Amino acid sequence: MSTPALAVSPLTTQDAETLVDAARAAAEAAGVTVAITVLDAGGHLLAFRRDDRAVLIAGETSTRKAYTALQLNAPTADLVDAVQPGGLFHTLPTALDRPLLFIAGGVPVQSDGRLIGAIGVGGGAPEQDHGFASAAVEALARR
Repeated sequence: MSTPALAVSPLTTQDAETLVDAARAAAEAAGVTVAITVLDAGGHLLAFRRDDRAVLIAGETSTRKAYTALQLNAPTADLVDAVQPGGLFHTLPTALDRPLLFIAGGVPVQSDGRLIGAIGVGGGAPEQDHGFASAAVEALARR
């Protein structure tokens, strides 16, 4: 007899707002203007915010980082080396017709060990974006 799958609550718009607010607060504290994208488990947009002074491309990079973290269920910071020549995913960025971006700043969102969405932050240095996204996921977990 098989064990029934556990129900996991999906990422809500309220959760998405918590993620955006926390990432934005972390970025503001560092004096960095950013764009923030939150996707649900199906890759659908739940929330987006771009600071007025953030570079325009930050919106695109935040979305692609979130999508990449979601599709591979891994922080994009952990995937950077995998797409370098000789890396495990070297051909992945060009093999798919999808908006993947292997730059730090995308972090999956999980609940009870299950993937429920992702957040992407763009506009700062990659390490900063990763820190802002990670801070947002931690804030959601504390809520």
